[in-house]
Amino acid sequence: MSDTVETRPGLRRSLSVWQAVGLSVALMAPSMAANINPQQTAAAAGRAVPLAFLLSAVGVLLVAYGFVKLCQHYQHAGSVYAFVGATLGPRAGVVSGIGLLGTYTFYAVVTSSAAGTLGTAFLTQAGIWPDPPSWGPFVLTAVALAGAWLLSVAPARRGTSTLLAVEGATIAVILLVTVVILVRLLAGSAPGGARFSMAVFVPETGLSGVFLGAVFGFLSFAGFEAAATLGEETHDPKRNIPRAILGTAIFGGLYFVVVTAVEMMAFGGDAGAFHDSPSLLGDLGSRYAGAWVGDVISVGAAISAFGCCLACVVGGSRLLYALGRDAGGSLGRTSSRGTPVAAVSAVTVAAALIILVCAVFFGATASDTFAWSGSIGTLILLVIYLLTTIGAILLLFVKRRMRVPGWHLVFPIGALAVLGYTVYVNVVPYPTEGPARWFPVVAAAVLVLAVIFVLSAPAYARRVGERLTSVDGGA
Repeated sequence: MSDTVETRPGLRRSLSVWQAVGLSVALMAPSMAANINPQQTAAAAGRAVPLAFLLSAVGVLLVAYGFVKLCQHYQHAGSVYAFVGATLGPRAGVVSGIGLLGTYTFYAVVTSSAAGTLGTAFLTQAGIWPDPPSWGPFVLTAVALAGAWLLSVAPARRGTSTLLAVEGATIAVILLVTVVILVRLLAGSAPGGARFSMAVFVPETGLSGVFLGAVFGFLSFAGFEAAATLGEETHDPKRNIPRAILGTAIFGGLYFVVVTAVEMMAFGGDAGAFHDSPSLLGDLGSRYAGAWVGDVISVGAAISAFGCCLACVVGGSRLLYALGRDAGGSLGRTSSRGTPVAAVSAVTVAAALIILVCAVFFGATASDTFAWSGSIGTLILLVIYLLTTIGAILLLFVKRRMRVPGWHLVFPIGALAVLGYTVYVNVVPYPTEGPARWFPVVAAAVLVLAVIFVLSAPAYARRVGERLTSVDGGA
């Protein structure tokens, strides 16, 4: 396909493979995730946080196999909406699309809240805002959402280039600090007598606790597949989108396992102290390299959170654009600059409303909106990954639309096993105390509402089926 040809009206094919990588890496936000996600894993997995991230990495790589093959066959801004719709049927596709849209919207809440929390903490440490009120982080949260909207309505080339530059610089600093910490651990000169030890890969709470903690591992990887939403905007998408997705998944696996292992070792294997740290690499940077290094990492993580928020809005808006285009409404239209402004605005406003409702009616802090939305969004995402993997099995091994060796079936089957068990341990036994008891309810409500919408709009489902049939035929 020529780079100058537009397969569908609206979106313009103008992005390189690196800009597709930029969206996936920015939505995964490795620098932010390594600072604030592993603490929640420690609460369930103890010192075996790196093992939980290793299991998550294996699961993500198995899921990535299905995404890679589907992206080689379909190029569609709707990502799983098109993948599942073309393989399992249009109704299942719409449910998956709405589900992933919900995940991206909840993750926009997660990342904007993280930007507010980390940014406020940095301003306090630097003496710029020495005594912020409890609602203070929400000010920067609002700034993050507004900034994400502004950059999202610009052409995606500019937005994705910004994402890659910001995240790349922050990751470089984190990797440098990780090397410094590792050298001191190996040399026996680490503070508090901490030493290099592979014991951090030995579970203390049993494998069920490790899988329970793996949810936050999947949260850290979430977004590796975001490049799939740029299938209509990237040059040579059958080659570049799979490369972007697989490359991001492999990098994320190596990065998170190594960094979390070094983090836990640096804390001397003390899961309690690890869990209580507000910014893992910020604290360790100050302790192992100098206070200014910790400040640099903290502000870098805040910027990374903003970049991730931008990626969530970009990815979510492309999904909503694809859904709206098939519905024939204003959400499926682009501006003269080739960006879906109405869809971008809808995703941003929805994220703002979630934060407002949590803060006003449930007394949530920015830290609460981060944790609550992260858990809900990840539970939805795991279900969507399951549907996508089943769709890949049908495409490759039942309908045989692509030639692949039969033994490759072990990859999607392995993905189903890891994803299924992770969902199971998070709902059985069902949490009965605290906010956690509502997370499965809200996640299920999003998917149930999607099912109700599909069943109540058969004409829409027919249009989706016709459009996806034409996409399949032109793949």
